[in-house]
Amino acid sequence: MLKSDASKGSEALDKEEVLKQARILWQKYFALTKELLKFSDQKDSELFMELVDQRERLIEKMKALPENDYRETDECKRLIEQIIPMDKQIIYRARSWLNKSRRQNSAVRSYDLVESAGLRGTVFNRKY
Repeated sequence: MLKSDASKGSEALDKEEVLKQARILWQKYFALTKELLKFSDQKDSELFMELVDQRERLIEKMKALPENDYRETDECKRLIEQIIPMDKQIIYRARSWLNKSRRQNSAVRSYDLVESAGLRGTVFNRKY
C-alpha cells in the first residue's frame, strides 16, 4: 500500500512538471509573438524569419509534451486571447510585405526584360 501511494505521488509530480513546462512554453510563445509583431513592419526580414523559426520550434516542443490540461486553464486562455489579435496583425503585415515585394520584383523583372531585349530607349520614348 505504501508503495502505490508513493507511485501516485510521483505521477502527480510528473503532471505538475508537465504543466509547469507547458506554462513556460506558452509564456515563451507569447513573448515571441510580441517580438514578431514588433519586427513585422521592420526591414529586417532575416530577424523576423528567425523569430518565426523559434516560434515553430516552441510549437514542436509543446506538441512533444505529454498530454496535459494547461490549455484549459484560465491563465492559458488569457494568453491565447492576447495572442490571437497579434497573430492577425502579423499575418496582415506579412501579407502586405509579401505583396509589396512581389510588385517590386515584377517591376524589376519587366525592366530586366526590356533591357535584355535591347529596347530600353525605344520602349520608353514611345507614345501610346
